[in-house]
Amino acid sequence: MAVKIVLPGAVMTVQDGGRYGYQEAGVQVSGAMDQMSFRNANYLVGNEETEAVLEVTLFGGTLEFTEDTITAITGADMEPVVDGDPVEMNCPLLIRKGQTLTLGMTRQGCRTYLAFAGGIDVPLVMGSRSTNLKCAFGGYGGRALKAGDVLELGKPKLSFDRVKKRRTKGIETEKIIEVRAVPGPQQEYFTEAGEKAFYSGTYTITDQSDRMGYRLKGPLVESKNGTDIISDAIPLGAVQIPPSGQPIVLLADRQTTGGYAKIAVVCSFDIPKLVQGRPGDKVRFLKTDVKTAQKLYRKQER
Repeated sequence: MAVKIVLPGAVMTVQDGGRYGYQEAGVQVSGAMDQMSFRNANYLVGNEETEAVLEVTLFGGTLEFTEDTITAITGADMEPVVDGDPVEMNCPLLIRKGQTLTLGMTRQGCRTYLAFAGGIDVPLVMGSRSTNLKCAFGGYGGRALKAGDVLELGKPKLSFDRVKKRRTKGIETEKIIEVRAVPGPQQEYFTEAGEKAFYSGTYTITDQSDRMGYRLKGPLVESKNGTDIISDAIPLGAVQIPPSGQPIVLLADRQTTGGYAKIAVVCSFDIPKLVQGRPGDKVRFLKTDVKTAQKLYRKQER
């Protein structure tokens, strides 16, 4: 089975759960930005939760199917249609041989995920099928997909009859995206006024944001004596404060180490809604402690 890209989306890449175990060598984790929508898409088609899928940003494009294929679409709503007829999201779809799936501009959110029964069969690179755009490896030739590309699919594990009743919850968008964050490893680098500005202010996602990180614009975060540090490890969701005083939230394609102080780290369970934010959307940080964050994480994992 295979899927042909007739018209690619703005940024359409192959992603899976991420490339772990190589950060000490400077290799980014990559993987799906919205891990919740990613896992949901795989569940709907009967895949293991870490199978490779398509991640599409802002605009979807058109795909042609060479065989009957179980597909699911999650994440941002791109108003999907099959041969001109609207189809549902967050449920399994049986798309027939010769049919085309078209995705438009996002109505809400930023990233859409397409899973196919059997997963996308591209070579494993360091144990992952994720595309690393910065280093140009993994996924489909280490790049975003183009017109004419053909994606081979693996063998489905379950029939359509076995999965057709599955449903997942769609993403929820908020007027202001509120994300919980724990104090960062260099919190003491910032003044009381700087910390207050960070947690009480409202920030705007700028158009300089990408898979590496979201650059935000808003109240300046004041430091005591600058924010340069000896480079140390950067976890997912780390909020760096460069000399400009404007926060950068580091995400899937983040560098493995960095030399700016980190005032906070966004809780992993709030990363999915953050990365569904688009340029111009508003963000606020809600301070929490590690113990509370762990309780919330366990509650969401049940």
